[in-house]
Amino acid sequence: METQITLPKQELTFPNSSSQLPTLLSVRQFSEKHPAFSQGALRNQIFLAENRKTSRGTIQGNGLNIALVRIGRKLLIDEAKFFQWIDEQQQGGA
Repeated sequence: METQITLPKQELTFPNSSSQLPTLLSVRQFSEKHPAFSQGALRNQIFLAENRKTSRGTIQGNGLNIALVRIGRKLLIDEAKFFQWIDEQQQGGA
């Protein structure tokens, strides 16, 4: 004889509502959505995002890593943070 156990349904709640979830795009998706940024240009900025060591010392990164999300080998770009980074670059150069 089988016994059935019924548990009360629980709603999953996330800290951010669905309207506040970040838009994460791959390099290809980001480039297609925003044609002003080619895949090559994005990949170059991603390469320059973090500090790197050379024979002459450490070269400071461009700071884009705040907009990058890495899940294993997958790299995604947070759209809102990317444009925030663009704004910061404009303010820094003024």
